[in-house]
Amino acid sequence: MTEKMPIAKAINAGLRASLENDERVLIMGEDVGPLGGVFRVTDGLQKDFGESRVMDTPLAESGIVGTAIGLTFRGYRPVVEIQFDGFVYPAYDQIVSQVAKMHFRSKGKVRMPIVNRIPYGGGIGAVEHHSESPEAQFALTAGIKVVSPSNAHDAYWMIQQAIASDDPIVFMEPKRRYWEASEVDTDAQPASLWESRVRRPGTHATLITYGPMVTTCLEAAEAAIADGLDLEVIDLRSLSPLDLGPVHESVRRTGHAVVVHEAARMLGLGAEVAARITEECFYSLEAPVQRVTGYDMPYPPSRVEDDFLPGIDRILDAVDTARAF
Repeated sequence: MTEKMPIAKAINAGLRASLENDERVLIMGEDVGPLGGVFRVTDGLQKDFGESRVMDTPLAESGIVGTAIGLTFRGYRPVVEIQFDGFVYPAYDQIVSQVAKMHFRSKGKVRMPIVNRIPYGGGIGAVEHHSESPEAQFALTAGIKVVSPSNAHDAYWMIQQAIASDDPIVFMEPKRRYWEASEVDTDAQPASLWESRVRRPGTHATLITYGPMVTTCLEAAEAAIADGLDLEVIDLRSLSPLDLGPVHESVRRTGHAVVVHEAARMLGLGAEVAARITEECFYSLEAPVQRVTGYDMPYPPSRVEDDFLPGIDRILDAVDTARAF
């Protein structure tokens, strides 16, 4: 069945399906119960599945993740909601020191099927600690997998795939896109959770991105038509591990690559992607790989976040720079 729904509703539907299909699945977080979360992503789930499966927690992120670790030892599959991206840091030690290492520490005897849901990125006019892009900090941590949907169809399927996985996964949700609606095919055969996808084919340059910037890159590609440019847009979907096969194939055809993300430039995902493209496609590149990112500074006040976030003009300027070589 195909239905048009926003990303937030698609995640809700995916969580509901996981709760129905596996009684070991639990949802934990601040205000995830009667309120349904600050973004209403868990709306109605506690009412339908009860307080023992959808649990409000204290305002203590380290305690939430620590409790989830203990629950996995008893066979449960907890889904932890971190209310905002900037609130994850109190739990960072638990995720990096315990969740990421437990499987290796136990010589494979212990699994950590924990999904940490994190709304991330800007674009909502939020105050300090409510707009961050910490994805690279998790992607560089061995033992953690990181994924980010960019549309409702992927959100519906990817959250279910993440919950079903035996590996710990950080599930990054682009909060500025929560209410963007698109078609969801609930009967489809979903793509692999770790697979990147071509969102728009093109011939003149390749835009590589993920999460909230996929929409922006697609808008940039549409704007570029007026200048006679045909841009390919690739959605990485999985940030760790990276599936760069489609990226390499595209760059070998177009000869130009531009990586786009909201996070700061220094040691962001763009640096790793650019390095891998250079290693694999050096003789196909007609110009250095360009990066369009947030700036190397703390996330700014909401009044100036439009200057911080990559936009259509900055993306097209990077394309022009690449094609000028």
